[in-house]
Amino acid sequence: MMVATSSGSGNAVFLKDYGLDRATPGTVGEALEQTHGALKRADVFFGHGSDSAWDEAVFMLLSALGLPLDSGDEVLAGAVGDDEWATILHWLQGRIIDRKPLPYLTGRAWFAGLEFKCDERALVPRSPLAELIRNEYAPWWAGKAPGSLLDLCCGGGCIGIAAAVHQQNLDVVIADIDDAALSLARENIAFHSVADRVAAVKSDLFGGLSGRRFDIILCNPPYVDASDLAAMPAEFLAEPPLGLGSGEDGLDMSRRLLKSVADYLTPQGLLFLEVGNSWEALDSELAGLPLTWIEFSEGGHGVLLLRAEELPQVTEHLAADP
Repeated sequence: MMVATSSGSGNAVFLKDYGLDRATPGTVGEALEQTHGALKRADVFFGHGSDSAWDEAVFMLLSALGLPLDSGDEVLAGAVGDDEWATILHWLQGRIIDRKPLPYLTGRAWFAGLEFKCDERALVPRSPLAELIRNEYAPWWAGKAPGSLLDLCCGGGCIGIAAAVHQQNLDVVIADIDDAALSLARENIAFHSVADRVAAVKSDLFGGLSGRRFDIILCNPPYVDASDLAAMPAEFLAEPPLGLGSGEDGLDMSRRLLKSVADYLTPQGLLFLEVGNSWEALDSELAGLPLTWIEFSEGGHGVLLLRAEELPQVTEHLAADP
């Protein structure tokens, strides 16, 4: 069905301002040139799955045309249908005028090499924890493969579901306080056919997980500090605020977690806690403790590894703070 985007004076101005033609381009290559040009002219932020106007234009076009994302130059001579071009214009308007992240417009995103359903119910998937999952937590996990994993503050469920897909013998719990996010997570569980090994639980941190212990806990909680939150590009305003900010220094949620997480890890268990740009504040707060901040070959930062035996020191340290 065609999406009506090119009628009305407002849309006409939009098309003109961003070098777009109302008429459907003759080829995929011509459509890509227009799409790329419009995104280059626009003052949009790239950081929700792509990092440049070119990458986003390619993703947008291939998604609208239903082509594989690894398509090569051979598709450039292909035809573009009227409905497909109308969809692209609709997405461009949402992207440029409304400043929505592209995955919210296309309804899909990728994490750890896997496709996920994506919409405003949860943050767009993005986390260096994907590299850990693909590497099966090496070199920090040794011995027999972990049997249980918790994805805490799961949002749309991509972290825990990806862990289950990449390790076929892993039992996973994904937990979040937000009903809307959990509804999306359950759709992604069904999408990946992992309902036999992935359970979605409503929980305020560990409140709904009494008596459970896990070999691995992966947590990407809200961690944006007040200063970064105020300066964020407009695209982030489309995301659920519950998933972003966590107090003045971004660590309110992480402190709560660290004070109780030891009760939910097995004796050999590992916690991987992502705190992004707030890592310096946490590193300073835990000064004097032997902390492991993970370096990623694929980019990303601010992930703290804590072993079960290290957590009593952390808990004691936090309890001693005024």
